[in-house]
Amino acid sequence: MKVALVHYWLVGMRGGEKVLEVLCDLYPQADIFTLVCDPEAISEKLRRHRITTSFLQKIGGVRHYQKMLPLMPYALESFDLTGYDLIISNEAGPAKGVIPAPGAMHICYCNSPMRYIWDLYPQYRAAAGPLTRAVMSLTAPSLRQWDVSTSHRVDHFIANSAYVAQRIERYYRRSAHVVHPPVNLPRFAAAEQAGDYYLCAGQITPYKKIEIAVEACSRMGRRLIVIGSGASPALQRLAGPTVEFLGRVDDKTMAHHFAHCKALLFPGVEDFGIVPLEVMASGRPVIAFAKGGALETVVDGSTGLFFNDQSAEGLMEAIERFEAAKEPIRPDVLQAHARTFDTAVFRSRMAELIDSLVAGNEQMVA
Repeated sequence: MKVALVHYWLVGMRGGEKVLEVLCDLYPQADIFTLVCDPEAISEKLRRHRITTSFLQKIGGVRHYQKMLPLMPYALESFDLTGYDLIISNEAGPAKGVIPAPGAMHICYCNSPMRYIWDLYPQYRAAAGPLTRAVMSLTAPSLRQWDVSTSHRVDHFIANSAYVAQRIERYYRRSAHVVHPPVNLPRFAAAEQAGDYYLCAGQITPYKKIEIAVEACSRMGRRLIVIGSGASPALQRLAGPTVEFLGRVDDKTMAHHFAHCKALLFPGVEDFGIVPLEVMASGRPVIAFAKGGALETVVDGSTGLFFNDQSAEGLMEAIERFEAAKEPIRPDVLQAHARTFDTAVFRSRMAELIDSLVAGNEQMVA
């Protein structure tokens, strides 16, 4: 088969790009189509493939692509996919909007429907400036219509979690298979002893609710390290003397803090959430809000604890339960659980499922 891989944009190496790398392993001769690409920001594995960018590369490039959301449907539909037998779109943006050739199969691996025009639209709009808010108000309704209509260009959806599958059903009225995304476990190792601090890690955005962890640890006098860019002045003013913001750090520093924290605090609602599994692979537990992807990665009482009240008080109560536990959660149990999400597991499940779908077998791969 001649295979095309469609990715929203290639400007870094985050979770979606790790999925794309595995798809490149499965289809080493595949061509990649993407809205914009920064070759210096992606891996050698991706650069080995022929990469076709859209006209957005010329008019805005990698610096301003996010401001060109209203043009993205036109850019995606401009790709000529004639001659490709299999199209796999890898989406946390609008990638599925390409137009397949007649007879081609289109499979979409959906990390998330576009949250900034669906469930998180009010939060993104509230955080934007006056001009951006006006543009969002004008363009969001048509983008939603386009997003729904392009879901019918997909033959099969694969969601990265059951939570995302539910959102695909809600917005597109389509069912989806579920294959959890890959976690690069060899990067992480357990430490002999935990440190004296809790941890939050990842890009700081409103829906991650980092302020809940900051407030809880400040009020309890617990040490908290926050890793990730995007800490607002308001968030920093909320922090007490026990809270430290490190900003963006390198991989080595991140792995060190994963292995030495008391536990990861995970107060937001994620579509899936790679960081909790990376922390478990480092032998440390997770205290998570009981909603979203965390319900599929954290086992309450075995690899961490849940709290049901998404507030500082709810998290404080969970921290008290965690600290009062008679037996600590064993690192080997945490690492064994994380291994069930390893990249090799993802590669095997995706290969089996795609082969089954291409062959016309509609049965869910166990």
